Amino acid sequence: MKISVTFEDNLYSLDISDDSEIEILKPLLEFESGVPASDFAIYYNGYQLKEVKKSLKYFGVKDGDILVMTRRMPRPPQQNQRSSGVGSIDWSSIRVPGTSSRVSSTISDQGGQVPLGSVDPLALREVLLADAHRRSLLKERNPPLSEALESGDPQRFVAVFNQQKKTREEQEALRMRMIQADPLDIEAQQQIAEEIQQANINTNMETAFEFSPESFGQVTMLYINCLVNGQPVKAFVDSGAQMTIMSVACAERCNIMRLLDRRWAGLAKGVGTQKIIGRVHVAQIQIEQDFLASSFSVLEAQPMDMLLGLDMLKRHQCSIDLKENILKIGTTGTVTPFLPESQLPACAQLSGNASQEKEDRDLAEALNKSAQDTPSSSSVASSGSGSQPGASLQSFLAPLPSNVSEADIRGLVNMGFKREDIVKELEKNAGDIAKTTAILLARSLKLPPQ
Repeated sequence: MKISVTFEDNLYSLDISDDSEIEILKPLLEFESGVPASDFAIYYNGYQLKEVKKSLKYFGVKDGDILVMTRRMPRPPQQNQRSSGVGSIDWSSIRVPGTSSRVSSTISDQGGQVPLGSVDPLALREVLLADAHRRSLLKERNPPLSEALESGDPQRFVAVFNQQKKTREEQEALRMRMIQADPLDIEAQQQIAEEIQQANINTNMETAFEFSPESFGQVTMLYINCLVNGQPVKAFVDSGAQMTIMSVACAERCNIMRLLDRRWAGLAKGVGTQKIIGRVHVAQIQIEQDFLASSFSVLEAQPMDMLLGLDMLKRHQCSIDLKENILKIGTTGTVTPFLPESQLPACAQLSGNASQEKEDRDLAEALNKSAQDTPSSSSVASSGSGSQPGASLQSFLAPLPSNVSEADIRGLVNMGFKREDIVKELEKNAGDIAKTTAILLARSLKLPPQ
């Protein structure tokens, strides 16, 4: 059956059997709301569902019914709090919506509290294993607990669950101690300020969820079909890119690497930095029935085949019409539609195995690089004779200077420079990656004879 649970300004829809016990329902609500099961109570028709071993059918809950979930209010300390300097709050004057005198008497008779640890981790584990949707949410929101669940070891899941529960309880206890402490204490004020800031962030996110939920989705990038030198290519339209670029693989496929002018090598800077190995000064692009001339800067490590930059778009007075979802070529009046997600290349698809393919590609590149950098056993054995592989291995194993980062070295190695030269220049330039890159690039440039 399907039931709805209201909590503050939220509404949770659950698909659960009427034979499910309250101790099964509570961990589901804890997972949905992020509130520990010991910190909330569940009401149905004004009656608190306290008997955790009883089923929903026992309480008369039917398909389509609505339950109310409320936070438990902390019990005030027994001693007089007026001496602490913090005004106490009379929680007894606050009534829970839908409660009645019958509920109050029941709470009084049974103590009004569900004991800590009432949520059974093994029961929660069984619920999650039976629900693929909640497992996917758990993987996003709580990766450590998700890994424990997928491991298939119940004891590991229980251990991670209990550790996280203990951590939350300690954080909550620390928060309450700081709030109830001296209000002029700096740490208490910082804690209160952080909670106010987090509350504002949550409110801002809830407002966005309510009024502009589309902002949490991913937009499909703008790709078009075209032909380069007679070869089909899916081109990415990017009006924020200064120049039109192409990958080495695409240039080879289109048979234009023979026209590559390596004198135009350099660096392409944007979100990251990539090495430009040269430029094809002019080649033919066919869009629909139009044949357009364009130049291409060929990048060494480029995941997408081709990117139409601002140089080509302005040259042919292209307009991006997002209302009609088309690219209009102003010089000819031709229009071509942007591709739907199903026709995008793997590197641009929002769903599917694009991320896995990227990881596999990165792993393959890392293994290839490792195979190239690691000398053979015979080379290592003869390293005492001063051979180059032995020297390369020695420089790789040598400790790095304090101002040299391994990440910077890997980035420059991926651009084609030698590790020994990179380390030497980084040390000489006090770790300045920009200056080091410029020096190494200047050395690698070969000017044509005059």
